[in-house]
Amino acid sequence: MATIETQHQARLAAERRAQWWTPAIKARETGLIVIILTLFTVMSFISPYFLTVDNLRAMSMAFAVESIVVVGMTILLISGGIDLSVGSVTALAMVVAGWLFLNGVDPWAAAVVAIAVTTCIGMFMGFLTTVVGLHHFIVSLGVMVIARGICLLATGGRPLGLFSLPPEFKFIGQGAIYGIPLVLIIFVVVVLSFDFLLRRTTAFRKVFYTGSNPKAAAYSGIRVGRVVFATTTLCSALCGVAGVIYMARFGSAQPSFGVGMELNVIAAAVIGGASLSGGVGTIFGAILGAVLLSVVSSSLSLLNVSVYWQDIIKGSILLTAVLFDHYLVKRRR
Repeated sequence: MATIETQHQARLAAERRAQWWTPAIKARETGLIVIILTLFTVMSFISPYFLTVDNLRAMSMAFAVESIVVVGMTILLISGGIDLSVGSVTALAMVVAGWLFLNGVDPWAAAVVAIAVTTCIGMFMGFLTTVVGLHHFIVSLGVMVIARGICLLATGGRPLGLFSLPPEFKFIGQGAIYGIPLVLIIFVVVVLSFDFLLRRTTAFRKVFYTGSNPKAAAYSGIRVGRVVFATTTLCSALCGVAGVIYMARFGSAQPSFGVGMELNVIAAAVIGGASLSGGVGTIFGAILGAVLLSVVSSSLSLLNVSVYWQDIIKGSILLTAVLFDHYLVKRRR
């Protein structure tokens, strides 16, 4: 009897000790964290420049602004939509703000107008998908081409030099507070804010219900059309914010900027756990996906890999990451 009681107590103690790590093991993001840490460890031995302050700063700056767009894409994917126009809309925000500034408009007012324009684009896409009934893929594909065409038409295909931007405006993309780049601070604020909203608020919980089962959500009283309209608008608005930050950072407006951004943004969200069928995803996971892409890009550059091989290597590494993450999820289930 004493032996049985001792074994029972030992089993209970083991279960209590395991409680703290069980949620972490079950988290979808755990696989990504392991992959990222592994890449950091390997690259620290291969290249002495990888863990330098300058390289880490370059990596963080590379994914910080794009991750603002990743946040919007993740929320849109959770609601069941998708946006292929994020790269073109981001470039359009740069061109609109830059063109207005060169024509005598205050840069802050120009930035507000640019964000308003991209927000209206999101509302237009939301109208076509929710009211007219077109598919997100087709609508965003058409807007992608139109927005890029407007950028090229307004600039003649040439970058707009904005060297006379006031220093206080350039501070948005180039400045630092106590040594921390303002871009990173903005990134952290955006990520934490929307992560909290997505996890804790009732309004954003409707996004999950809408993406998981639109018909069931509608029967339960959720206005599915409004949810999709709002997430589509939000994604485009965040593209406008990113475009203004990019303009302040580079001091120019490039009509060809953002080509291929939609693939990176969607890949980051999907690698982080968002489903193309909707209803699944987290902001934290999507940001981990963006970090992984940034680490891969930096590693290939430091290793002097030929540009002809980079796309193949990136695709292979990303596919491996997705397969490994899928294995973890399958094993958990």
